[in-house]
This record gives sequence, C-alpha cells and structure tokens, in this order.
Amino acid sequence: MFDRMAGNLTPWEPPLAGTEAEHLLGALDRLRTTFLWKADALDAAGLSIRIGPSALTLGGLLKHLAFAEDVMFTDKLAGEPVGEPWVTLHDGTDDWEFTSAAADSPDQLYAYWYDAVARSRARVSAALERGGLDQLAAVHDEEGNHASLRRLLCDLIEEYGRHTGHADLLREAVDGRVGEDPPPGWTPVSPGKPEL
Repeated sequence: MFDRMAGNLTPWEPPLAGTEAEHLLGALDRLRTTFLWKADALDAAGLSIRIGPSALTLGGLLKHLAFAEDVMFTDKLAGEPVGEPWVTLHDGTDDWEFTSAAADSPDQLYAYWYDAVARSRARVSAALERGGLDQLAAVHDEEGNHASLRRLLCDLIEEYGRHTGHADLLREAVDGRVGEDPPPGWTPVSPGKPEL
C-alpha cells in the first residue's frame, strides 16, 4: 500500500472521495497505522510500561488487537473458530491477551499483530468480492438478527479508536513520542514489518 514512487508520503490516509467500502477500510487502516506507530520499535521494557494503577501495556494492546482482528473476521464474520495461535494461547480467563503479553517477546507480539492484520485484510477482501458490505455475518443477536460486514468493520474501527487513545498515553510515557498521525514518510521498523 505504500506508494513512495508516486510521491505519496502518507499512504495510510483514506481517500478524499471514494466508495463506502474504501472509506471504511481506509479509516480502519489509518487507525491500524497510527496504532502501530505508537507501538513500533520497542523492546520488552517499552512494551511493558504501565501508567498508574492501569494494567494496560502496549504489548498487551498488540496481542489484544491481534486477537480482536481474528475474532472479528473469522468467528464473527465466517462463524469459524479462530484457530491458532489463539487456541493454544488462550488460558480460559477474561482479558488473558492483556495479561499474558508480558511473557511474550517483542518479536512474537509484533508477529501476532502483523499476521492477524494480514489475515483480516485477506478475509475482508474475499468477503467484499462475495457480497459487499450488506452481506450478513455469522454473528447474531438473541433474536437471530445477523450483523452485516459493514457493522463488523465499524466495530473494529471503534475498537482501534479506543485502544489507539490508550496507546497515545502509553507511548508518551515510554519515550515522549506524541502526535496524532505518523510523520510523512514513516515506515514501521518492528520485526516482521508488513506492507501497510
């Protein structure tokens, strides 16, 4: 997605005028990129920083959002089990991804996130080809009303929005990095660096 050759130094920006799907995916990718910018290039100590009594860490957020990606587009969209690595990693407790991240290496935490985002992009692309934003997902409420792919994308945008705000505070506590967006021309340096 980075198009430096064409001179686009902020490829994470959504289109100014695109289709509904392009805007939803663009908003999600901008939040993914901003979140990664906040979590990028940290060692175990940086990924473990906490603020006050909160148990949140950037490492925990990386693992949580990786799991959320797979839940959203495997379980909720397709009705399939999330599979590995989550089956082996899940210890059956609530918020396990936040607490267990302290035992994972930085390389592993970044890999969880990069791999989950790649799987999500492939699943969403295939779903859009099959039926667009209006297609019904497997997840439903108590009355049997199914969510649409549009709703799932909006839910994940909301999830990233909330946690990118947390990441803002955590990263500032690590090394003072502040800002709303990555600087023009930024590319991640974390292990397993993807094409964003």
